Amino acid sequence: MRLVVDLDRCQGYAQCAFLAPDVFAMHGEESLLYNPHAAEAQREQVMRVATACRAP
Repeated sequence: MRLVVDLDRCQGYAQCAFLAPDVFAMHGEESLLYNPHAAEAQREQVMRVATACRAP
């Protein structure tokens, strides 16, 4: 699965790192690192991240 994160919109709340730690990690307080080629088995976790990260 290919992931694309709009880092300009990332607010650095780190919900992604809590919900899918094998895919996302915070480097410092505001810098997001992620695996753009996450395994298909991680799809459910990544979908939870996308839901949690959406702006209201």
